[in-house]
Amino acid sequence: MAEFQATISDPRQSRAYNHTLSESDSSALIGRSIGDEIDGIFVNLPGYRLQITGGSDGSGVPMRPGLTGGRRQRMLLSHSTGFRPRRSGQRRRKMVRGKELGPEITQLNLKIVEYGPKPVEKLLGAEE
Repeated sequence: MAEFQATISDPRQSRAYNHTLSESDSSALIGRSIGDEIDGIFVNLPGYRLQITGGSDGSGVPMRPGLTGGRRQRMLLSHSTGFRPRRSGQRRRKMVRGKELGPEITQLNLKIVEYGPKPVEKLLGAEE
């Protein structure tokens, strides 16, 4: 199966933490989509609630919230997820992936929504 490299952002501290999810935790998240809230137990944060905000597959193709399913598709994009224009009004056809998590996803972005009793630094083992 797949292992996810999770980037967990903490809005209170304005910090981000990297954490590798085990294969069993990753397989439990398959089928979830961008915007869903998950229990923090999947990322070793008991008592926390996290929201899925995005991710990318192994070749770097970003997930896009408006595209259903988990397929890859070329879309005409203006300033949004997957494309940053250099000129005003510029559009470009870019490859993006749907909002549903699948085994192709390697990197996952999460945001803390509800905090638990213990601080994040102690639970994830982050060093100053």
